[in-house]
Amino acid sequence: MNETSDVVIIGGGVMGSATAFFLRSAPGFTGTVTVVERDPTYTYASSARSASSIRQQFSTPLNIQLSLFGIGFLRRIQDHLAVDGEALSIGLREPGYLILSGPETLDILHRNVATQRAHGANTTVLTPDDIAARFPWIRTDGIAGGGFGLTGEGTFDGPALMQAFRRKAAALGTRYVHGEVVGIEHDGRRAAAVRLADGTRIAGGTIVLAAGPQSGDVAALAGIPLPVRPRKRTVFFFKSPAKLPGLPLLIDINGVWVRHEGDGFVCGVAPAEHDDFDAAPGDFEMDHHFFDDPVWPTIAARVPAFETLKVQGGWAGYYEVNTLDHNAIIGPHPDIANLLFVTGFSGHGIQQSPAAGRAISELILHGRYTTIDCSLFGYERVRDNRPVRELNVI
Repeated sequence: MNETSDVVIIGGGVMGSATAFFLRSAPGFTGTVTVVERDPTYTYASSARSASSIRQQFSTPLNIQLSLFGIGFLRRIQDHLAVDGEALSIGLREPGYLILSGPETLDILHRNVATQRAHGANTTVLTPDDIAARFPWIRTDGIAGGGFGLTGEGTFDGPALMQAFRRKAAALGTRYVHGEVVGIEHDGRRAAAVRLADGTRIAGGTIVLAAGPQSGDVAALAGIPLPVRPRKRTVFFFKSPAKLPGLPLLIDINGVWVRHEGDGFVCGVAPAEHDDFDAAPGDFEMDHHFFDDPVWPTIAARVPAFETLKVQGGWAGYYEVNTLDHNAIIGPHPDIANLLFVTGFSGHGIQQSPAAGRAISELILHGRYTTIDCSLFGYERVRDNRPVRELNVI
């Protein structure tokens, strides 16, 4: 079966659906948009298994800009994504992030916060005394300071955001196709079509690769190297009698994090780089050993009230890790101009999805970025092995 579409988007998660939304909502855009998604239930999608948080505490100005756009979008979610006047909420809360620093990284913390403030983020550096005064339930041993988001940082319902993008994009005329991409046709200068496992061929004027953790494998179908790999992360849900007024998303010096979730708490940690391997296909089993070491010892030492807790469950999902530098890959292939990437966000994708979707739509509509210049995160740095270093990878 042969089909055509002005824009074909590979991946219907939050990135693909955000891109479709911004395209279809652009004044004057009359083209057709087709989104190919292999799992329309989204049961195992990264968007559905995200820890769903937003921050501006990055060291790279572009990441700060992308997330600032994101918080503005989330605050007005009703205006942007409601369909037929429905009441739409994604449960946005803004208690802030508190990223703790030891003496050896305090200078970096001060430089990062200065960069954040210079780009409009409402962050500050708290001293140990400041932390003890604001959060008296935190033990400050070993802390030299902490970066704190006064506003604009917090948590939300990530799966609800993804579904809201999808519903709105569909309501605006986007066509969603259930299928698995098994080929991308191109002649080295232009991409021509995608081929699906059921034999369908969809010719596209522009093809957008937004396949999340599978992006590296999908790009390989076209013979294109893309260093995006599926890396498993486990989130633990526990209950505790602890009363922690004002608990931000707390990140300890070793990367262990904890925050409120409903009537309990969630926590986790990223594996050390030398232990962070590609996830086996279909492996969504929780890695319980991370809770025993280092998660529980860390949160119990930092918040003594957590010495009493009971793990209730949790979940595992995949990060789409860009192994080059843990930053997004956004924009066109340098040789195949109508093949665009929006992938590799390495754990901060859902918060940056509004800005990333808009950026890709601008390239398609105008041939250039008009809101946020994302050129720094272009594919050229992959080709040239030129990583952009982000100091605040969580």
